Amino acid sequence: MTGSSALVPGTLYVVSTPIGNLGDLTVRARDVLSHVDLLACEDTRRTGRLLELVGVEAPRLLALHAHNEGELAASVVERLRDGATVALVSDAGTPLVSDPGERLVALAADAGLPVVAVPGASALLAALVVSGLATERWCFEGFLPRKGPARRERLAAIAAAQHPSVCYESPHRVAATLADLAEACGSDRRVVLARELTKLYEQVQRLSLAEAVRGVEACGDLRGEHVLVVDGAPARQVPASASLDEPLRRLLDAGVGRRDAVTAVVTLLGASRHDAYEASLRVSRD
Repeated sequence: MTGSSALVPGTLYVVSTPIGNLGDLTVRARDVLSHVDLLACEDTRRTGRLLELVGVEAPRLLALHAHNEGELAASVVERLRDGATVALVSDAGTPLVSDPGERLVALAADAGLPVVAVPGASALLAALVVSGLATERWCFEGFLPRKGPARRERLAAIAAAQHPSVCYESPHRVAATLADLAEACGSDRRVVLARELTKLYEQVQRLSLAEAVRGVEACGDLRGEHVLVVDGAPARQVPASASLDEPLRRLLDAGVGRRDAVTAVVTLLGASRHDAYEASLRVSRD
């Protein structure tokens, strides 16, 4: 991309911006930001300052954030329909990842307008790839609900997951979230705390949840958004078929029906229903 002629009229460009290090703004992102007709951003002052620092002459800036996206998204789509080129950025990193923009992108896509990603920095991916934990499969949880059943359900899901879970957390809530994770997952579960990623004082700590809770409490004043990468639960050990005989024999001798005994063994020991049923028949024959 070398100039405005390379931009496609009526296209929404979803542009990633640096999460700290200005050198992470890609050449392609710089070109798009230099030539679009309209730049939708969370905070015009913050984005204006970014453009100033990287030497990009600011196009028209439109504040589009969580509180007004519902009102403004349709008007932006109308600009796109009229042939304008529009870029969407967040305050830092990749838009829509725990940031505004979902409604705008959905409306543009529903209208049949082209939506183009301009990839770049992401705190989520930066923390994951340096975590040292498994990356073949993982789940992004974003910011956890602050309280109530929704929070308890998400914590339980993280505790049960056998793959890493990635969360964002603010500095003033990270201690409480780590304490809740330790209670849900067990204090020995591994966690990676990443903060100030790509910045001068970048910090990545690999700890148990118990160590993380103690460390955060001892630090007191923490700055910067945190990314937490929580290790998955250990794989559940499925018992061998022969080891099911004794628990089934005890249940059957106690007067529990065969079906209920099999269900109990499947639920409590993680055995397959086929193995539990075969074991119940074997015990009855004995």
